Amino acid sequence: MDKIKVLIVDDSAFMRKLITDFLSEHPVLEVAGTARNGEEALRKLQELQPDVVTLDVEMPSMNGIEVLRKIMSSRPVPVVMLSSTTKAGAENTLQAMQYGAVDFITKPSGSISLDLHKVKQELIDKVISASKANIDKVYSDEKHTEPDSSHLSEKRLKTNFKKPNEAPFHPKWEERRKKLVCIGTSTGGPRALQQVLTRLPKEISAPVLVVQHMPPGFTKSLADRLNMLSNITVKEAEDGEILQKGTAYIAPGGYHLEVRAVGASLATSLTTTDARNGHRPSVDVLFESVGRIENFSKVAVIMTGMGSDGALGLAAMKKQGSVKAIAESSESCIVFGMPKAAISTNLVDDIKEVDEIAAAIMHYI
Repeated sequence: MDKIKVLIVDDSAFMRKLITDFLSEHPVLEVAGTARNGEEALRKLQELQPDVVTLDVEMPSMNGIEVLRKIMSSRPVPVVMLSSTTKAGAENTLQAMQYGAVDFITKPSGSISLDLHKVKQELIDKVISASKANIDKVYSDEKHTEPDSSHLSEKRLKTNFKKPNEAPFHPKWEERRKKLVCIGTSTGGPRALQQVLTRLPKEISAPVLVVQHMPPGFTKSLADRLNMLSNITVKEAEDGEILQKGTAYIAPGGYHLEVRAVGASLATSLTTTDARNGHRPSVDVLFESVGRIENFSKVAVIMTGMGSDGALGLAAMKKQGSVKAIAESSESCIVFGMPKAAISTNLVDDIKEVDEIAAAIMHYI
């Protein structure tokens, strides 16, 4: 089995040594080299031809964002950013995700983190996952125009995703009921969410609930950024607020997002119960919560991400009521993990490329 070659870029010699030691311990990872600044990184990128780059966001002279943009234009390769949890760090990291970084790791205690061991396993997992990313999609030129109507025909679930001897389960769709939209995503999610939320019309007659796997300190910046770009209102969810049509609520990092009935209305509920699938917020927790809401028809969307979060929650939703499920296609996913797991349940109604998902949601709304 070929090893995954990694180039480590950080201006701190201590951090370069620590990251090298962590990654070298894993049998499938090989540290091909290190670089202390952007110029050296770009040179070694050509010399070493790594499979993945880890890149510090905050570096002097040429910062991580500038290096990332040059990598994209010279030799596209999966990049995992290392960032601080400051407000500026969060905003820079989200900018990096938009410019093509596959994923990011937060340093536990600033630029030089003596306690980096706390995120050692996460770093290893994300480097390995990044090596499998859909690079053609990550670095393709984004088209920010509305999709051509010829591409909006429904792509029905392919029969090869059905489990043997198992009939599909399709509860009746109650079109006249009030609607609720819930979206789950992870690796590659910020870019995918931008593609979807910016295409939803301001007058959408449903609230939208979003779980994006992110640590505390980043979801507020994500919500603010998407709010500036979207026709609908996008905000970080607060505990106990009444859901409004035309508003998307993003689960705060470190909290599960659930929904509860308050009279004839619905309200958010933020909880710190145990992580599910290694995540808090968890898509399964949101979907299961939405599934318990009565007298609503729900649209569930699962987009790009590593792992299987959302598949069990989708099954729970389908058992309890009127649900239409949309999964992002492998062609547009950065990582086809979560959508693939959802599709394998045989409960997904439509498989769509990311730029078609908003139209698919509106079809049901």
